Amino acid sequence: MGRLCETEGLTDVQEEILRTVRGYVDDKILPVASEYEHKDEYPTEIVEGLKDLGIFGLTIPEEYGGLGESLLTYALVVEELSRGWMSISGVINTHFILAYMISRHGTEEQKRSYLPRMATGEIRGAFSMSEPDCGSDVSAIKTKAVKNADGTYTIDGQKMWLTNGASANLVAVLVKTDEGHDAPHRNMTTFLVEKKEGFGETAQGVTVPRKIEKMGYKGVDTTELLFDGHRIGADRILGGTSGKGFYHMMDGVEVGRVNVAARAVGVAHRAYELAVSYSQLREAFGKKIAQHQAVLFRLAEMATKTEAGHQMMVRAARKKDSGARNDLEAGMAKYLASEYCAQVVEDAFRIHGGYGYSKEYEIERLYREAPMLLIGEGTADIQRMIIGRRLLEDYKSGS
Repeated sequence: MGRLCETEGLTDVQEEILRTVRGYVDDKILPVASEYEHKDEYPTEIVEGLKDLGIFGLTIPEEYGGLGESLLTYALVVEELSRGWMSISGVINTHFILAYMISRHGTEEQKRSYLPRMATGEIRGAFSMSEPDCGSDVSAIKTKAVKNADGTYTIDGQKMWLTNGASANLVAVLVKTDEGHDAPHRNMTTFLVEKKEGFGETAQGVTVPRKIEKMGYKGVDTTELLFDGHRIGADRILGGTSGKGFYHMMDGVEVGRVNVAARAVGVAHRAYELAVSYSQLREAFGKKIAQHQAVLFRLAEMATKTEAGHQMMVRAARKKDSGARNDLEAGMAKYLASEYCAQVVEDAFRIHGGYGYSKEYEIERLYREAPMLLIGEGTADIQRMIIGRRLLEDYKSGS
C-alpha cells in the first residue's frame, strides 16, 4: 500500500468507512469501470451497491436517517470513488449537494419530507444553476418563476448541464423572481422541483429532452431541463422564503468545489498508480523505464502534485466543517487539484507511450475524464478571480 493521500487525525469510524469504500472500489468498480464508460452505460448495479453501503445518506443528519458524517468524510469517500471511476462520484455529488442545501437551509417540513428518503436513495437529487447562455455568470440566468394570484408560481425557461438530470427525481432549480431589489442576485429563488426519472415529460411542464453526449465523464447522465408553464407551490421554495436562492446555491457550490478537488485527487492518484506500475514492468534500453531518470523525475513530480492536491482539499473541507467561511480555501483546492490532475494524467499518458492511446489501457479513459475537472463548479479563471478577490479583502491596503 502506497503512502500517498493519507489523512491524519481521522476517527475510527472515518477510517472504517474509507476502508469499506476502498474495498468496494477495488472489488466492484475498477474491474468494470472502463467497460461501463466505453458503452456510456449507467452503472445501475454499482449505484445500488452504494445505496446498500449508506453512501447516499453519508452526510444527512442521523435524526433524518443518515449517518451524520462530515464534509471531510464525504470528500475522502469521493476521492476513493474517483480513483475507481470519476463518473460514480458524479452520481452521488449532486445528490449530496442537494441534501446539504436542504439540511442547511430547508424548512423543518422540507427536511422531514425529503431527507429520510434521500438517505436511502429512494429520492435521488440534482441541482441546476447553469443555462445555455450563461455558465459561471449565474446572475445572468433567464429562467423565471412568476407568482400567481393563488400564491403558486409558474416557471418557464431552459436549464443546462444537469448531472443526474434524468435519474434524479428531485431537483433544486435556481430561477429569477421579482423581489424588487436592484442587485440581481437578490432577485433569485431556489425551488425544489419533483419529477419522475427518465426522459421526456417528467412532470407537468417539465421536460428532460435528451442526454448530452460528452468527450468523457460518461455513464452518468448530463441533460438539459426545460420548463414550460410548470406550476409549483410556494411550499417548494427552499427555506420557505423567496429571494435567497443565490445565497443557497453559492453555499452549495462551496462544498461542490471541495468535491471537485477530491475528484481531481482521486483521478490523479489512479493515474499515478497506473504509471508507477507500468513503468516498473516496461523495459527500454535494457532496463525498466522507471529506472531512467526522465521517467523517475516524472513519477516524483506526479506524486508530489497528487499529495499537494489532497492536503489542500482536506484543509478546505475541515475549514467548512468548522463553520468558517471557506470560499478561499475551496477555490484554491479546486484550482490546484484540477490543474495538477490534468498534468499528472498527461504524464501518466506519456509514460504509457503508444499504449496510452489504446482503449485497452485504463489511462485512455482518465485522459478524457480529467478535462471536465478544469471547468466543473467554475473554471480555473473563475477560481483565480475568487481567490484574488478574497486575498484583496484579507490584505487590503490602507492607502
